[in-house]
Amino acid sequence: MADDDVQDRSRIGWLRAILTAAAIVVIAIGVLVYGSNALLTKVHRLKRGALVGIVTTAFFILLFALAWALRVLQRRNVI
Repeated sequence: MADDDVQDRSRIGWLRAILTAAAIVVIAIGVLVYGSNALLTKVHRLKRGALVGIVTTAFFILLFALAWALRVLQRRNVI
């Protein structure tokens, strides 16, 4: 009976799953796309290759941070 209680608490409903997925997509687009674009527009006086390197590095750092944050939320049974 204790196993049933643990399983019930770890399950989320369809509505919560859909809303969580939508929020994750919106946050991911905002952080990854608009964050990289904002960085690109603020950096001046660099050649194109340097700009590409900076923005690509920032994109992957933000992607890693997002994946880590999602893993933490998953471990805490938020998502």
